[in-house]
Amino acid sequence: MKRVEQQTDWIDTWKDVHSYDLMEVYGQVKWLGHAYAYDIRRRNVFELIQNVVKPGAKILDVAAAQGNFALPLAEMGYEVTWNDLRAELIDYVKLKYESGTVHYVPGDVFSLGFDGCFDLVLIAEIIEHVAHPDEFLKKISQLVKPGGYIVMTTPNGEYFRNTLPKFSDCADPSQFESIQFAPNSDGHIFLLHLDEVDQLANHAGLSIVETRLFVNPLTNGHIKLENALKVMPRPWVEQIEGFTESLPWGVQRKLHKGMAVLMQRT
Repeated sequence: MKRVEQQTDWIDTWKDVHSYDLMEVYGQVKWLGHAYAYDIRRRNVFELIQNVVKPGAKILDVAAAQGNFALPLAEMGYEVTWNDLRAELIDYVKLKYESGTVHYVPGDVFSLGFDGCFDLVLIAEIIEHVAHPDEFLKKISQLVKPGGYIVMTTPNGEYFRNTLPKFSDCADPSQFESIQFAPNSDGHIFLLHLDEVDQLANHAGLSIVETRLFVNPLTNGHIKLENALKVMPRPWVEQIEGFTESLPWGVQRKLHKGMAVLMQRT
């Protein structure tokens, strides 16, 4: 994946996503916790995908934005379809393209005739932005071939610093329809708990194959630990992350901010 430098004639959308590239993939960061958290999330996503589908498999990346998952997956040998509502991002992603097969299909993913087309669908940091996560996941499941997979990442609602409501505690989710799909963390509506993920998967006709929790307060730079990240060698930080990921599940549910779930269409 090529590195690109901002140009004066870029449109505002390109400038916005490039600012996230600076933080997340280029290492030019003021908030190191954001970079560590993003790197850990991508590593877990790629591992889960490689564990269940081989190169050549067809992968759909929904709300793929600047292509930071789609492009590396193409370089690994997967046939990737990039999808996002913002068609203007296609040419930005193409600037970063190096190798592999990437199809660019902008628009509402549910109206593009993709039913049962893919071996795996990736929904990274999306479901917390929708008013009806139950119906969203059910529709996503229809895009996967029978026996195919979904990899979903979302913030862990049980993380000790979370203040947003559970989806199951909301009597009328339709009240959030006017604000759904807002970008970045300002657009979070619900943060899912693990028991809710089980319920959503069952509702969508999916079985959960594996769940991972990751990104502790240090690797996220929380509770004033951002300054520690500035002086700690990266191997130390990674060892601490590895240690917290080995703790009992009940502790991890409170200690880790991120969640990745591998599901299979039954």
